[in-house]
Parts: sequence; structure tokens; C-alpha cells
Amino acid sequence: MKVVVSVGGSVLAPDLAADRVAAYGDVLVDLAADHEVAAVVGGGRVAREYIDAARQLGGNEIELDQLGIGVTRLNARLLGAAMEGPVKPPEEYDGAAEALRRDGLVVMGGVVPGQTTDAVAAALAEYVEADLLVYATSVPGVFDADPNEDPDAERYDRLPAAELVELVASGGSLGSAGSNAPIDLLAAKLVQRSGTRTLVLDGEDPDRVRGAVRDGDYDGTEIVPDGEVDP
Repeated sequence: MKVVVSVGGSVLAPDLAADRVAAYGDVLVDLAADHEVAAVVGGGRVAREYIDAARQLGGNEIELDQLGIGVTRLNARLLGAAMEGPVKPPEEYDGAAEALRRDGLVVMGGVVPGQTTDAVAAALAEYVEADLLVYATSVPGVFDADPNEDPDAERYDRLPAAELVELVASGGSLGSAGSNAPIDLLAAKLVQRSGTRTLVLDGEDPDRVRGAVRDGDYDGTEIVPDGEVDP
């Protein structure tokens, strides 16, 4: 099975704790023994701090995106070091796909301005024809409202891709550089277009990613292709 795992920066490195990064590296290496695994790493808190500071200094959104991409690539290097992988992660899709074919395991960060690592993961999954895309985020799935602000927010267990697009679009989570949402609008549209089976789950414990990929055991939201009938 070919798997793409999107690891949020706030999940991997809310602070620079080597043991947390090592735990994620161990899980990805373990999964790569049986599957082809590509990981896309976000920027998290550090990226947002750089972006906020640069915005106050008058940076435009492209410049801010470039700062964020730089942080995602630093995080990818850190995770790659935990996996004894290449020092420099691929910076575009062709390189990532080639590394995946060659090594069965690759880690990368952002690619171009205007595209979050959510979207990078969805695009890479489509490009390599992945069987499964996993979003390891700081929230346990997709909700009908922000669970941090609305105590009555309800989680979707299973959601057609078209409904995900509508939900994200109505919530306005396609924001400026540094916006923080479980999955953004471009990523949702790419998931819909590709029809890739997608899971959104709480990834703070990397063993949850292992269970989702290896055993199909997860507590989160499954995004299914449009028109797929509920079992």
C-alpha cells in the first residue's frame, strides 16, 4: 500500500523535543517496512511566529509564505534525521515521487507560495496515486464547528469529499499565510478531485497513525469519494 502522511507542525514540533520527533520517525520507519510511505511536514507554531513577525515588518503574503516554507523544510530535515534519511528533503513533487520509488520512504515540507502543506500532501497523494492519505492534526477529525470555540461542535465520522469542500469553504479556512485549520480549501478540493481515501485524526500520539495505516483502527473522520454509499 502507498501512504501519504501529513504531519502538522504543531503535532511534530510544538517545541523542539527530540523524543517526540524520534517517536514519529520510529512509526514512519516501522510502517515503511510494509508500505511505501511519504510524509509531508508542516511548520506549526514556529512558522506562525516568523510569519507574524514578518507581517509586522511589512512583508507581503508571498514573502510570508516563503518564510513558512522554510520552516516546514527545517521540520522535515529534523524528522528525516530521526529516520536516518537524507539531510535535504525534496523540494518538489518529482523529487519526492522519485525518492519514494527508490527508497520506499521520503519526507518533505512545503513546495510553493500559496500552497499549505495540507495541499502539498493532497497533491503528492494524487501524484503518486496513493491508496491512503492521513492528516495527523491537533484535532480528532473534522467538525461542524470549531471544537475549541463551540462546546456543542459535532464530529463527522464519515464525510463525502464534496461536503468537506462545502464545509471548509463556508468556514473560510483558506486564509492568509500561517492560517491554522485541520485541512484547508485547496487540500479539500484536491482530495475531492483525486478520490483518495483520506483520514483526519488526532496525531499527537504517532501510534494513532500506525494503527490507522496498519490495522485500519482510528478515531477520526474518513473522507470518502463523492457518491460512495455508507455501509
